[in-house]
Amino acid sequence: MLHTMSTTVEPVTDRSADVVNEEIRALWRRAGGTLSGEQREEYQRLVLEWAAAAPQPVPAA
Repeated sequence: MLHTMSTTVEPVTDRSADVVNEEIRALWRRAGGTLSGEQREEYQRLVLEWAAAAPQPVPAA
């Protein structure tokens, strides 16, 4: 049985990429460099939030 996952990135909040990045860094500090299963889920959520909040490059004309 195959399961499909959505590839659409939707912003979780209106926080800036810098704020989310700092939360990611704090998670790694708390974890001591090794994430538990629950922490990995939080990390994945934060990375998706960061990607949605990060400035998008403007294509060259």
